[in-house]
Amino acid sequence: MIYQFPHEGMMLMEIPLYERIYQFILSEIHSGRLLPGERIPSENELSAKFSVSRITSKKALELLALAGFIVRHRGKGSFVAEKLLIGTESDRGFESDMTGHFSNETIKMIGVIIPDFTESYGSQLIRSIEQRCSESGYGMLLKLTHDSRESEKEAIRSLVRMGVSGLIVYPVHGEHYNDELLRLVLERFPVVTLDRYMKGIAVCSVCTDNQQAGQELTDFLLDKGHKHIAFLSTPPESTSAIEDRILGYTHALGRRNMGMQQQYLISNLSGTLPKSNIEQVTADRFILRQFIEEHPQVTGYVACEYLLAENLHQVIQETRREHDTEIVCFDAMDRPFLRPLFTHIRQHEAEMGYTAVELLRLQWDGSNVPLLTNIAHTLIVK
Repeated sequence: MIYQFPHEGMMLMEIPLYERIYQFILSEIHSGRLLPGERIPSENELSAKFSVSRITSKKALELLALAGFIVRHRGKGSFVAEKLLIGTESDRGFESDMTGHFSNETIKMIGVIIPDFTESYGSQLIRSIEQRCSESGYGMLLKLTHDSRESEKEAIRSLVRMGVSGLIVYPVHGEHYNDELLRLVLERFPVVTLDRYMKGIAVCSVCTDNQQAGQELTDFLLDKGHKHIAFLSTPPESTSAIEDRILGYTHALGRRNMGMQQQYLISNLSGTLPKSNIEQVTADRFILRQFIEEHPQVTGYVACEYLLAENLHQVIQETRREHDTEIVCFDAMDRPFLRPLFTHIRQHEAEMGYTAVELLRLQWDGSNVPLLTNIAHTLIVK
């Protein structure tokens, strides 16, 4: 089942004030009214021209600098970059009217960029995108980034050079947005992000309601009488999915007047990331074993990802504490005819993939699209 677009109550994409300034300066550069090396209006001048705060104009200039269109010199001002990629083959696809750039193509190609996929999460997502592309007569190109920001940049450049009509991107973990992806979004190139949204940036995103899901998992443990509950994750680092899951965990505790104890938040694990190796997994197990020994009162665990839960389960088995400990998590291994190992949140990957393709189609059609679409999830009790 697919969400209908647009839908009452959904956030629709609007042009933020900072983006109007961004587009204005970009059009000045495209038209030749601002040449390489020329000074552009200051933050104060832009604030006055567009009747916005200086914070807004500063954000527009910072984004232009991040995208490589201008350079900023403290005390001197901002200037058009001496070397611009606009109009070159290496920058194909960065024109200001990106939506119509491929409108005459016989077959639209969709680029899909994802860190990796496992049996517990990702494989069904890719299958659903490919199936919907086939049903709609679209082609699909897949790139894996292995959670590397540089690989993600190169994947974006490569797919744009190949002439894709839109991108579906599962962003890598990290504190900062990829400047190549940011440039595409600001240039109105059709993009849909999966599982994560870019705070403050008007990009179309398809996600599970991670905050609600995190709260449901924590409530499940609380309802079963657990008083001390820990949360396991990889570093949040501005990764919206992880941040929202932590929020759900803390809100559930707060509603029961059980404030979160900071020492119960274990967010320095790395064993589930695509580029993890045996040394990192071993390091994670050391951290978990040490935590269990230092906090014997903890009987409930919320794991941000399935493989973290599995790793914790093995450590708990080694410490012989299985009888009084319960683990819940996001996602699960596909085990036909077998009970799941853990109570977990099932994310509906097929609907996420299907929805992402539909959102690209709506962008090609020039329709209003939701800024954020939350796909329903299900709590599966073992």
